[in-house]
Formats: sequence, C-alpha cells, structure tokens
Amino acid sequence: MLTTQRRALISARLARDGEIVAKRMADELSLSEDTIRRDLREMAAEGLLKRVHGGALPLVPPLPNFAARQEIAGDVKRRLGRNAAAMIEAGQTIFLDGGTSNAEIARALPRELQITVITHSPTIAAELERHEAEVILIGGRLYKHSMVATGAATIAAIAGIRVDLFFLGVTAIHPAHGVSTGDFEEAAVKRAILKQAADTYVLATDEKFGAVSPHRVADIVDLTGFIVPEETGAETLAPYADADIAIVRA
Repeated sequence: MLTTQRRALISARLARDGEIVAKRMADELSLSEDTIRRDLREMAAEGLLKRVHGGALPLVPPLPNFAARQEIAGDVKRRLGRNAAAMIEAGQTIFLDGGTSNAEIARALPRELQITVITHSPTIAAELERHEAEVILIGGRLYKHSMVATGAATIAAIAGIRVDLFFLGVTAIHPAHGVSTGDFEEAAVKRAILKQAADTYVLATDEKFGAVSPHRVADIVDLTGFIVPEETGAETLAPYADADIAIVRA
C-alpha cells in the first residue's frame, strides 16, 4: 500500500472513530506497527492529527477566548438558550455550567421565575443580577479561558449540592468517546457536577458533533439529552440513536 493511500485511510478512520490505535491498524493492514507509527509522526508534524501514546487523536483547533466565542453562532445559541430556559420549572434547582450557550439560558430565564441557580461561572451569575432567582456562586481558581472556577475547593463545594437540571457545556461530542473538553481541571469539575444532577442536557451546536477534545467528561449514555438546532441534519444525529437519550430541537 502506498504512503498516500495509508494516510488517506488514517484520516478517514480518524474522522469515523475519533482515534487511531497503531497496533490495531497495523494488524488490520498487515503492516508493521513501526510503519503506522511513522505515518502518524509525519502527519502530526504536518498538523493533521495529534500523536498520543499508542496512536493518535483528531487535532482540535484551540478555541477563541470567551469574548470572541460570544460572537460565534449567536442566533443559534439564543434559540438553544430559549428552549433550555423553557424546560425549567418553578421551584427547581439548576446548575448552569460556563460557556456562551449557557449564558443564553440565563438571559432567557423569566425574571420573576422562582428557582435556585447554582453556577461556578461569575459571568453567568452576573447575568442573573436582576432576576428573582436565588443565585449560588461556587468559587475556586478562575479558569479565565472559560470564565469558570476550577480546583479542589470547587469540587468540594459541588459535593454538597443536589440539582434537578444540569446544563453541561462541552467542546466535543463523539458517539464512541462521549463528551469532552479542552482543560483537565475543567473536565473534573464537570464530572463532579454531573454526579449530583438528576438530569443533564447539553446545548449542542453542529460543529461539536463527531469531534473529540483531550479530556473526557462523560459517555453519551450518561446524559439525559441534547438540545440541538432545528436544522441539524439526521445524519449528524444518527450515531446517537442507540444511546436512548432525548434529542430536543430548537
């Protein structure tokens, strides 16, 4: 098999499976593992994938900062936020994760709605300044990229709460590798919140599907559902049909 053919196959398999295991691919193609590892090294050097021990992962481009992300797909995120806000009932306790989509939930909440909102995002807490909702802001080390608190103090505080609804923010969604994000400590905080939530929904714009970020948060089956744009194609959602989770279109 020519080098160009191997590399094309590696790229296609990476897009489909979200990972390459060098030994497995070498056995499949009846090639030496060294040959596959060399291909992966060269492709990583060209910025086509990310080398990890034993194989490779898709290369996820760095996210723009929080202020810049607020300008991306603003209309779509507002639709998702309004739909999520409509799911919240008086008397509930909800946790709003950080992120620009979840900020739209806070903006869409009726000001008179009597609920408790817990968040580790000072940006989201500030959105609720004029609301009647009780707001509990969890502290810790501020991860400025996402404007959320992280660290041991954050996780310890989360362990003492229970919430009806958790709106989880992630950067990538993959049928085999679950939902993931780009920061190690932020992923740990998300996992801690998920354990304390009765139901967990992800506001999911189309570019997140089929992607894998470095730090896993949860499997797809750990979620209650996705809130997706109305125009999201059936082929995008098809890999998640067997997960038995809700797909809410907004």
